[in-house]
Amino acid sequence: MDDLDEELELEMDDRRLDALVDAGPDDGTDLPRARYFSELLRLQGELVKLQDWVVHQKLKVVVLFEGRDSAGKGGAIKRITQRLNPRVCRVAALPAPNERERTQWYFQRYASHLPAGGEIVLFDRSWYNRAGVEKVMGFCTDDEYEEFFRSVVEFERMLIRSGTILIKYWFSISDEEQNKRFLMRIHDPLKQWKLSPMDLESRRRWEDYTRAKEVMFERTHTADSPWWVVEGDDKKRARLNCMAHFLSRIPYDEVPHQPVVLPPRVHHDDYIRHPVPESMKVPHIY
Repeated sequence: MDDLDEELELEMDDRRLDALVDAGPDDGTDLPRARYFSELLRLQGELVKLQDWVVHQKLKVVVLFEGRDSAGKGGAIKRITQRLNPRVCRVAALPAPNERERTQWYFQRYASHLPAGGEIVLFDRSWYNRAGVEKVMGFCTDDEYEEFFRSVVEFERMLIRSGTILIKYWFSISDEEQNKRFLMRIHDPLKQWKLSPMDLESRRRWEDYTRAKEVMFERTHTADSPWWVVEGDDKKRARLNCMAHFLSRIPYDEVPHQPVVLPPRVHHDDYIRHPVPESMKVPHIY
């Protein structure tokens, strides 16, 4: 029950947000809650097995999460990492480049976050910023934009030739659903921090982002490194579909472990536990 409470807390948050704007009538297509939770826990159990296999085989795994603002990238990443060891599976969510990073080779700051053997790195937005937000918002020149496309396919091929497993996800969301989610965030003080000025501007430039995405797919969807599109209008299904697909992309097996035996507690007759001063204790408010 304690494990389920953590999931229920996340789910209750989504349900609470639905009441803040008119979500329309229930058409009976919602994924049943019992099935959602049972599948979520089952897939997370498989992810733990995959994690053990990655460590055992010293695999290097990179997963890119791209897509429109509020399309569900963060929610999927949270469910994937929730029960994994952060020393094995970590998230790279890079801020805007600083002055020094702007003078570096474009891929340099991303390369420093790539995994070693036995690690999984999930990029919450990636080097494809240049093909999306930087292009649309004018943060790069036309020459830098074209150089990105000349370099990125070979950059990814080098990663793959070096033994890195590279998976690229694009989270897709409809115009109407994004508008609904933005309104949810505007009216919820616990979620307003998710709305940056850049996010609001992306709403105005919906069609510009669409054109940029289409060009990106055309020029970077390759046999070596294909894009996989996650339909994100239904959050629950998007999370489960992404997790199941991720598991399907990496053949893995269960790693045998030695039985865990709890050692006996050692007692010393001369040990006396010292009391903790009251001034050091956190007040009992609850």
